[in-house]
This record gives sequence, C-alpha cells and structure tokens, in this order.
Amino acid sequence: MSESAATIPRNAATVPAADTAAVPAASAVPAVSAVSAVSAEPAVSAERAGPAAAARATTRLADVVVVGAGQAGLSAAFHLRRRGFVPATDAADAADAADPLSTPPLSYIVLDAERGPGGAWQHRWNSLRMATVNGIHDLPGIAKPQIDPNEPSSQMLPRYFASYEQQLELPVLRPVVVTAVRREDDDPHGRLLIETDAGTWSARAVINATGTWTKPFWPSYPGRSDFAGRQLHVADYVSAEEFAGEHVVVVGGGISAVQLLEEISHVTATSWFTRREPEWRDEEFDSQAGHDAVARVEERVRLGLPPQSVVAVTGLIWSPVLRAAAARGVFDRRPMFSRIERDGVRLADGGFLHADVILWATGFRAALDHLAPLKLRGPGGGIVMDKTMVAGEPRVHLIGYGPSASTIGANRAGRDAANSLVALLGSDDPQRVTGQQPEAGR
Repeated sequence: MSESAATIPRNAATVPAADTAAVPAASAVPAVSAVSAVSAEPAVSAERAGPAAAARATTRLADVVVVGAGQAGLSAAFHLRRRGFVPATDAADAADAADPLSTPPLSYIVLDAERGPGGAWQHRWNSLRMATVNGIHDLPGIAKPQIDPNEPSSQMLPRYFASYEQQLELPVLRPVVVTAVRREDDDPHGRLLIETDAGTWSARAVINATGTWTKPFWPSYPGRSDFAGRQLHVADYVSAEEFAGEHVVVVGGGISAVQLLEEISHVTATSWFTRREPEWRDEEFDSQAGHDAVARVEERVRLGLPPQSVVAVTGLIWSPVLRAAAARGVFDRRPMFSRIERDGVRLADGGFLHADVILWATGFRAALDHLAPLKLRGPGGGIVMDKTMVAGEPRVHLIGYGPSASTIGANRAGRDAANSLVALLGSDDPQRVTGQQPEAGR
C-alpha cells in the first residue's frame, strides 16, 4: 500500500495556538513543569463538549508529536530535525522571524514518560554489562563514546542518550505520560489530539516510539493465583543474590531467560521450562541472518498479525559463557508444567517440583494502549503496516514496533518515518523540508 497522495494543510487546525512562548526549551526547564495547560474548562463541560472542544483551551500545537524518547524516538527526532523541523516550543518565534511571504517551518515535540533520558535501558538489571548486552547500534549522527565493557548498560546508555539529547538540543519534555491519541474529527486529513497527564497537544501526525518495556507479558496459567511463593517478571529483576537459598523456576525461551538462568545458577538452584525446544545458533549473527529475521517479522505486520520480536526469530546464540552454563546442566530444559500449585508446579508427567520463586521471562507486548481510540488493530489481532506507516491511518507511524524493534532497525525506521511525514504534511517551500541540517559531531 502506498502512502496517501493527499497532504494535510498546515492551517487545518480548529484549535487556536497556545502561548508557546510560555514553554521554554526542554533543556532549560525542570522536567516536571515542561508542559502545562494554558487554561482549563470545568471537567464536566469539557466532557459534554467532546474531545475537540474540550481540548481547545488547553491545547498546544505541533506538526508532529513523537511519543517516547528511547532509541527509536530519538532517531525520529534526529531525522525530523535534519529535515528542517523546529521544536514546537520555538515554532512561534521561528514563524515571527521568518519572511512573511514564506511558509513557517514545520514543528515537532517529543513526549517521554520517563523521568530521565535512557528509555528502558535505565531499568535494566545491574549485571547486564556492556560486554554482555546485545549489540547496541549508535544513535544517528553521534557515535557512542568509548565503552567500558564492565559498566552496567543501565548507566552507560542513559548517559549516552542524555548527551545526545543535549548536543542536538532535542525538544524532549518529561515526564509526560500520553494517555490517549484520538482523531479530532472525521476528516481523514485533520488533526490528532494527544492527551497527556500534563495537557493536550494537537498534531498533524504522530510517531509512536513507546517500545515494549512498560508492558511485560504475564501469561494466564492454571493455578497462578494459588502460588504461595514469589512471582516476578524479568522487568522486575534486580540481581541473583535476592534468590539465595531458594529454588527458582524460570519460564521462557528467549535471551533474557538464558542470561538470567546463567546468572542465578551461580547463586542457587534453578529449573528451566519452555513451551518449545529452544533453537540455538552456533554461528555469529551476521547481516544476512538479520535481513532474513526482519523479513519474517515484516511479513507478519503486513498481514496484520501481532508481530514477533526480531530476536524471537533469530534463535539463541551460543557464547563461551552460555556453553559453560550448559556444561553445568543449567539449560537442561523441561517441557512446560501443567499447572501451578501452592508450593510448586505440577509437571507434565504428573510429578511435582517444589519452587520458591517463579521468574516469568515471557517477553513483552507493544505498549500501544494509548492508541486504542484510533481503532488501529485489525481482525488478525495486529496492526497492518506499510513500512513504518499504519496502512489505514497515514498520520500515524509506529517505530520500534515489529521489524524495527532492534536498535539498528529503530534507527532506520526513524529516518523512514520522518521522510514519509515530510511528504504527507506537504509544503509550499520545497527547500524548507528538503534542506538537510548538518549532523552534530560531523
């Protein structure tokens, strides 16, 4: 499916511009107060008036709102900036300074729910060091600094992201939680309302880059509520030492499962359960394998099926550390148990295994609940995509979703989304949207 040939006119807003001068640049204001409502109508009358009218008194304008400031969101911000977009916080000043006969510059803003830079990386367990983390691709335009392989990724990568935001002066407002994105009206070329816990934005397009970390998947399993021990997801994992002296059952067949099994097995007894026999790779993950994996994931999203992660289709790669763990019997995998009981799990063969802890390494789902008002999901349970664009809603792009979930994929997706939106939003001044800004550090 090709992108819509129609462009969204810049003056399509029915929402009056807020006093953007009242919102200073993101780097110069405390994060909590970065976005604030200009004024507010009583809640009851706002609800009766409908989403468009309710937003008018509190709404700020941007051409593009990027939701999320992890790797994918920062990549999108970089490419929007490079294509001539200006921060929405500065757009009014830029328009005032421009030639009155020229078209004002396109604007963008990045809304991030986290309290600081780093995306999901700031929440990873301390033992996930730069030497053991899966390959992290550079953010576009500014390479990673020299890496200490022993430094926790939860420290190094947030520091890198913070420096990146600062050097490029990206307009990231945080913490701002996006609660809903909805159409302002029935006009397919109209504006979108982005509702947050700090006011409402009106945009001509949205790039969603919210990732998966905030939506861990907990499978529904017989007897799960009966278990007297501790249950946690890998998203809540801190360190192996907290399990000393306990028997830990790990459920899941992905990279996190094997990494944590290896780590915890040095401290206490573990058992591993998966639905399917894990697939292991002896060779290093090369570019061809990556291309094949992305193609498989991309095919699913083209069909409107829920995406698999790229990692899910690449298999597990043997490393010296994992081979040593296998030699100790750590990866002696068992078929999935039939149910959970008070003090352990009932095995598939009818036997019983005592457990103190169940660690669910069962992955994550795309954090897209705020997009529910747009009704993007199809009958297959997923969202039909045309590259980064939602096939049925060209004003919405999803990056860090499906085939762009890897770090290098997220960078490419950010570029593709920015280029697509330049074409969609249109301009009377081709130079403004095609002129390339120099990359920082180059």
